[in-house]
Formats: sequence, structure tokens, C-alpha cells
Amino acid sequence: MKKRGTPPTVSEVARAAGVGTTTVSRVINGGDRVSPKTLGHVRRVIEAMGYRPNQAARVLKGHRTKTIGLVIPSIADPFFSSCAESAQAVAQANDSLLIVTASHNDPHTELENLNILISHRVDGLIFAPANSQSEGLRDLLKRLSLPVIAIDRPVSDTLVSAVVSDNFKGARFATQHLVEHGYKRIVCLTGESTLFTIQERIRGYRAGMEAAGMAATLNTSVKDYRSAEYAIESMLSGANPPDALFTLKNSTTIYAFEVLQKLNVAIPKTIALLGFDDFELASTVRPSISVVQQPVEEIGRVAAELLFEQLLGKRGSYPQPKGRRTRQITLETRLIQRNSCGCSVGAS
Repeated sequence: MKKRGTPPTVSEVARAAGVGTTTVSRVINGGDRVSPKTLGHVRRVIEAMGYRPNQAARVLKGHRTKTIGLVIPSIADPFFSSCAESAQAVAQANDSLLIVTASHNDPHTELENLNILISHRVDGLIFAPANSQSEGLRDLLKRLSLPVIAIDRPVSDTLVSAVVSDNFKGARFATQHLVEHGYKRIVCLTGESTLFTIQERIRGYRAGMEAAGMAATLNTSVKDYRSAEYAIESMLSGANPPDALFTLKNSTTIYAFEVLQKLNVAIPKTIALLGFDDFELASTVRPSISVVQQPVEEIGRVAAELLFEQLLGKRGSYPQPKGRRTRQITLETRLIQRNSCGCSVGAS
């Protein structure tokens, strides 16, 4: 006798529907070669009996697991959590589950997470590389046969496609904006200078300063509030203090703003502030903080769409590379002019 609460089997569904097990299997797999009348009837029986396919058995037979792996530096970071939300919406639309793990920008943890996801036979991977130059990462990716998309940062010397923001252009334009306000001593404040995104933003800052005929001043010591406080206090007590700060990450922008507030430094009268990456309170604090805004949701959405194009063999909306070359989609940033840079306008 069948135990109470035990999930129904394909054979039991077939008997209840008055059809063969092959017909039930065809219905479960999309209804190919099943008449509309029989398809509807079997689906009603499946629903009434509460039948669910055994996913583990389907995987053993070579079916998709309907899972996608996402590895990001931090689930708490608003940038990456927004990317995850957008990717999840695309996964759900393709009847798949998104599994999210955090690497904390540690290459070793990242490789562990990727290997765990691969061992669980995910259908594809989306990830933000902790180190774009990692040989271990490149070796792993070259052995994989499943679709992989990088977000925020490309992986060098691989065929992995990437979706990134135009960090260089965004930083250069932000620097030019500060120059146009008349600031002469614009300091670039950051941390994590080995990351591709930060390197591109530094490159954009330097290009903007060079175009203006000004000397670039870079401080890469900021890791937390205390290091930001030390860096800013040191600069303010120096012989040639800055009249503007360009911060390259939302957390660095927040630290800098809090330090300047604590020290009663008038923003932007004494020191202007412009940050890379928008964040929830940037428009509500006083003064409101000018930022370079990335198309965060679009990055997650486009990456997931590219993944499913590869997974399902679709012809999508994005240009295909000729031959086996890396495809990189670069999305535009936007300068949001608020008060901290000296603008008197609202968000534009």
C-alpha cells in the first residue's frame, strides 16, 4: 500500500489519467507529440494529484537542472544585490532558480564557490571576478562547457563574455565636471586599487586631470571609516589641502561624507565631493551627494539574458562576435548632479 503523503509517481499519474507513462513524460517535458485534448487532461490530473518531477532523476538523464549560479562580492552591497534581483527576474522568466553566493572579493573563496556550484550541476554561471588576472580562475573557466558571463569586471585571456559599465568614461566626465566648477586640487580617494573597475576609474580620473593640465593626486588607502578619517585629516592638515574629492566607490563616498561632517568641513564650500556609484541616501542627505550612476539593474538583466541566449541557443538582441571571441557589452554611466559638487540643481 502506498504510504500516505508519499509523492505520486509517473505510473500513478498515468493510471489516473488513463494514458501510458510515455504520454505523461511527454506532457511533463512540454507536450511534444501530444494532442491538445490529452495534454489538457493529463495536466489537470498532474495538478490534482500534486505530482512534481524528480529533478535529481531528470538530471541523471541529462536534463537541465534549471538552476543558475551567481557569485558576487557581497550580498549586502546595494550594487550587487540590485544586479542579483534583475538576474533573478530573468531566471524566473526562464523557469530557473538563481543560487547566489558571496566571494568577498577573495579569489580563493570565489574558486570554492564556483566549484560548489559546478558540482551541483548548475546550467550556467554569472559572476563578478575577484581578480580579473587570476590564472586559477582562467584555468577553471577554460575547462568548463557550460555558459559563463562575467559582470562588472571582465576576465582577461578567456572567451568569457562580460557586461560592464564604462568606468573610464564615467570617471573622466566626473573629473571634468569638477574642473569646470573651478576646483584646482582634486584628489581621487579610493581603495581596492587592484580591481578592474577601480583601475578604469583611476585611469579616467587621470585622463580628466591631464586634459585640464592639472596634477593628479591619488590616495588608495581607504578600506573603512577609520582609514578614510586618517586620509582626509592628513590631507586637510597638509600644506596644500584639496578643494574637491572624487571617491571611486559608494562605501568610500559614504566614509568621506561622514568624516567631513564630523570635522565640520563645509561641503561644497570648503571641499566638494563627487562619488562613483549612486546609493539610497545620496539624494536625501544634506548636502545631497553628486554621483556617477551606473545602470545597475541593466547590468544584471543583460548578463542573465546573454546567459540564457547561450544556454537555450537563442538569437538575442545583442551583437554576436565573429568566431570564438569574447563579447563585451559596455553600458553607459550617467552623472547625477546634486549639491555636493557645487551644483545648485536637483538630480538630472
